[in-house]
Amino acid sequence: MLAERTTRYPLVLVPGLLGFIRLLGYPYWYGIESKLRSLGFQVYPVRVSPLHASEVRGEQLLERIQALLLETGADKVNLIGHSQGALTARYAAAKRPEWIASVTSVSGPNHGSELADYCQRQAPVGTWRERLFAWAMRSTARWIGWLESGAIGPTLPLDARACGESLSTAGVALFNHRYPQGLPEVWGGEGAEEVAGVRYYSWSGTLQPGLTNRGGNLFDGPNLACRLFAQTFTREIGQCDGMVGRFSSHLGKVIGDQYPLDHFDSINQTFGLVGKGADPVGLFIEHGRRLAEAGL
Repeated sequence: MLAERTTRYPLVLVPGLLGFIRLLGYPYWYGIESKLRSLGFQVYPVRVSPLHASEVRGEQLLERIQALLLETGADKVNLIGHSQGALTARYAAAKRPEWIASVTSVSGPNHGSELADYCQRQAPVGTWRERLFAWAMRSTARWIGWLESGAIGPTLPLDARACGESLSTAGVALFNHRYPQGLPEVWGGEGAEEVAGVRYYSWSGTLQPGLTNRGGNLFDGPNLACRLFAQTFTREIGQCDGMVGRFSSHLGKVIGDQYPLDHFDSINQTFGLVGKGADPVGLFIEHGRRLAEAGL
């Protein structure tokens, strides 16, 4: 049997909102990290603040990348970011492109999330609803920090308001003005595949009756949540994964935007309970080979 062709540079996995490496041993990248490692890829899931602005998380990511470059002896890394992790990775690539071989957005809100917009409308700044919502988010993030077993280090800062603003359509528009690398020039199009020596890719899914509400998702609570969240969408109604719209996810070379995946299926959550016919782990393996073929 021929050995798997692996990437030249390590794969760095960047989590999204309320993300982690492992909680009491349970991985965020369920079955993905382990499978890629079994095929010979160098894979490093990283820890950033579970609740903060994308720029703040990006600075934390840059510190981790610098340490990884020293640790591994690599010249660059391939960043793969899920959800807000895509914005975090984009920031790092914009600031230090010489450290980054590629950025891959997996279900990333590259033009903002309509769900974040809805939350802002329902809990305006300064109201008791916003204070309650922020308290709930901070409490969840603190529990994640306490239960995190995948990394050691200082307690990371939390800011629910900054996080919400960073994920809203208006907040991401400001972010995109500062860091436009890889963005499409037209809504629903593709962006430049290479900017400043960094390759840009993206993929995402949509809720599809008969597929994403079948299979393992019949028993998966987060899938029900995504179907409820999808009701808050207006611009991309019927064309979202429950948290991010199909076209909003576009960045660089669009590998696909209509896989039968809800937002959590994209990272094989929960416990690999995904929709009928979905293969999120396979998408990551295929992409690892794609990066290897590109010499990355």
